[in-house]
Amino acid sequence: MSNPYEIRKIHAMEILDSRGNPTVQVEVLTMKGYGRAMVPSGASTGTFEAVELRDKDAKRFQGRGVQQAVKNILSEIAPSIIGMDSRDQSTIDAQLCKLDGTLNKSRLGANSILGVSLAVAKAASDTGIEHLWQYLRKRDEYILPVPMMNIINGGAHAGNQLAIQEFLIMPIGFKTFFRALQAGVEVYHTLGRILLQKYGVSGKNLGDEGGFAPPMLETREALNAILDAIEEQGYKPGKEIALALDAAANEFYEKPNYSIDNRELSAEDMHDYYRLLSQEYPLISIEDPFEDSDYENFTKLTQTIGSSMQIIGDDLFVSNSERLQKGIDMGAANSLLLKVNQIGTLTEALDAAKLAGANGYTVVVSHRSGETENTFIADLSVALSCGQIKTGAPARGERTAKYNRLIKISHDLKRKGRYAGSQFRQYRVD
Repeated sequence: MSNPYEIRKIHAMEILDSRGNPTVQVEVLTMKGYGRAMVPSGASTGTFEAVELRDKDAKRFQGRGVQQAVKNILSEIAPSIIGMDSRDQSTIDAQLCKLDGTLNKSRLGANSILGVSLAVAKAASDTGIEHLWQYLRKRDEYILPVPMMNIINGGAHAGNQLAIQEFLIMPIGFKTFFRALQAGVEVYHTLGRILLQKYGVSGKNLGDEGGFAPPMLETREALNAILDAIEEQGYKPGKEIALALDAAANEFYEKPNYSIDNRELSAEDMHDYYRLLSQEYPLISIEDPFEDSDYENFTKLTQTIGSSMQIIGDDLFVSNSERLQKGIDMGAANSLLLKVNQIGTLTEALDAAKLAGANGYTVVVSHRSGETENTFIADLSVALSCGQIKTGAPARGERTAKYNRLIKISHDLKRKGRYAGSQFRQYRVD
C-alpha cells in the first residue's frame, strides 16, 4: 500500500525577498500534499550563523544570486530524500546535515537546506489536512504570542544615525491578540504623524522592517517619541504597551568600545547605559546588548537587571544549542531569539527552543530583516506556545502576512487559544 506522506517531488527556484535580493523557494510534493517554503535573510548577521550560499557573480544581482543553492537542492538534496516519509522530520533534517558535511552548512548552503526542511514540514501538515501549528505540536491549549513590533528602525536596518537597531513596542496589557495588534497599529500610525510634524517628510522614511527611520541621533530621542505616541493614543506606557530594544551591538562595536549617541563607551559603560535606560523608561526586553562573543558582559547585565528585564541572546546564541548551553552554564541572558535560518533546519531550531525552555529561558520566535510573505514563523510561535513573536512593524506585506496569519489562527483556535499578554515571561517551550 502506498504511503500518502512519501516525498514524491522537490522543486526549487530563485525568488525575491523584501529587500529585492534573490532567495530560495522550495516546493515539496507528497502523494496528497504540497508544501512551500521561502527562505529569509538577515542584514545584521551573527558571526556564528549557518552560512547562506550566494553565487558572488558580480554581473548578476550584484553577486547575491542563489542559483548554486537552487542547483544543490535539485542535484544533491532532492535525490537523497525523495521517497522518505515527510513526517520523519528529524531523520530528514539529519540526512540534510550529513549530506552537507560541514559544521556551518557552508557547502550546500543553509538557505538550500532550510528551504527543504521547512517545505517538508508544510507538505506533511497538508497531507494530513492539518493546520501547520497543529501538526507541529498537539496541545490542549495554545498561547498566542505578544507581538514585538519594530516601529523605529536604526542600525543596519536604516539610513539614520541611530546606533540601536530596533525600537519596539510590546502591547502586553490586553486580553486578546487582535486587541493587542490593534493597539500596536494605532501607536504606529500616531508615531508616524508625530515624526512628520517634527522632522518633516524625512520623518516618515521607512527601514527594512517597516518601522520609521527618522533623522534621529540618539537613543532617548527615539524612546521619547514612542512614549509620546503611546500616550497621545490614550494607552498607558508600561502597563498596556511596554518598550523593548534590539541593540544589535555587533553593528556599533569597534573594538574595544561601542560607538553610540556620539560617544565611545566601554563594555562597562554600556552596562551602566542599559541599566539607566531600564530605570528611565518602561523597558521590558533588551536584545543583543553586547557583541556576539561577550558572554561575560551578557552575564553581568543579566545579574544586574535580568530579574525585571528580558535579556535576549540573538547573535550570541544564533539558535545554536551548543552556544546556548554555554550561555546557560554562565547565566548569560535569560531568553533565546529563535531564527530558524540561523541554524538551518527545523529540527535543530526546535532542539534549541526546548533546551531554552528546560533551563528557564524564554523563547522569542523571530523573522529576519530580509523577509518573504511566507508565514511559517507565525504557526511556529503558536505551536511552541512560547508567548512572543518578533516580526516587524505592522506595515509591508512580508510583515503583515505574519500578523494576518496570527489573526486567522486566533479565529481557528477560538476557546483553545489564549493571549500571552502581561504573562509572556511565564511561558516556557516544552
